[in-house]
Amino acid sequence: MKGPLVRRVSTIAVAGISTAALAFTLTACGESSTESSSGGKGVGLAFDVGGRDDHSFNESAARGVDKAQKELGVQSKLMTAKNGETEADREQRLTSLAESGYNPVIGVGFNYSKSIEKVAKDFPKTTFGIVDSVAPGNNIDSITFGEHEGSYLAGVAAALKSKSHKVGFIGGVNNALIQKFQAGFEQGAKDTDSSIQVTSQYLYPNNDKGFNDPAAAKDKAKGMLDSGIDVIYTAAGLSGNGSIEAISGQKGAWAIGVDSDQYQQPGLEKYKTSILTSVVKNVDVAVFDLIKSVKDGKPLTGPHAYLLKDGGVSLATSGGQIDDIKDKIEAAKKKIVDGQVKVRTAP
Repeated sequence: MKGPLVRRVSTIAVAGISTAALAFTLTACGESSTESSSGGKGVGLAFDVGGRDDHSFNESAARGVDKAQKELGVQSKLMTAKNGETEADREQRLTSLAESGYNPVIGVGFNYSKSIEKVAKDFPKTTFGIVDSVAPGNNIDSITFGEHEGSYLAGVAAALKSKSHKVGFIGGVNNALIQKFQAGFEQGAKDTDSSIQVTSQYLYPNNDKGFNDPAAAKDKAKGMLDSGIDVIYTAAGLSGNGSIEAISGQKGAWAIGVDSDQYQQPGLEKYKTSILTSVVKNVDVAVFDLIKSVKDGKPLTGPHAYLLKDGGVSLATSGGQIDDIKDKIEAAKKKIVDGQVKVRTAP
């Protein structure tokens, strides 16, 4: 399928996917491969900084590969970016996957947009996928999400749960994508409580380390807590773990997670009672959709948007911390889906 298309997708249960069956072989190059008896090369996936175990964005993409291995019998090779990479580094990673016969080859994160566009031209028979960006090319599946819409619901929840009427947003890198999270959160909070004070700050102006620096997020969150903010939403990949840790140390404060249901993440278990909810971005659904389309011989290409109405984004209910406000959350969701509320994509 080519050309603009909004695909209807359904939210899948992700918490129960077992990773125990995966046999990973780790190397010093930040690569891992998963073998299966499917025959053929399977999927090649390149993570953004933070890698598979970021408990957030990359982790969600990995679950899509896990599901494909389990249900479709594909094998995979997973590779991870490092801080401070160049375009050449990313091109080399994608090229190595394509040259090895992996199909599809997926770049997780907007940083892969230019390199995907370039490498896809060299391998016209391979299907490529780019998550969080749109790249031109007849053999590229450009996967985007309604982050602003999910973040709006997070803003509603934050405003309803804040006792101080002060809430905060921490972004990893100040760019157009993360500004979508900020814009939605601010709008949702202010539509719910016109007198609320929303403070939005970023870890880095334009350095991808912002997604891989938990210490910086921890310090930023501590500063917000000291100023009286009692609900903090962090959109910063692996860095968000530091923010959640800081919030867990203050009684009555709430963290809002991002991308994955962070309440369910084993690596964050000791902080989970401080996680109010998470804006879940179903990267796993999109990754699985692409892998299955290639295996079925009908590869998806062109722009595909996974929005709130499609189940592409959602607000997690794990832990029951927003059960008492679920009617108001649902009412806000309905207004977005029905078009009564148009959520901004920039602050």
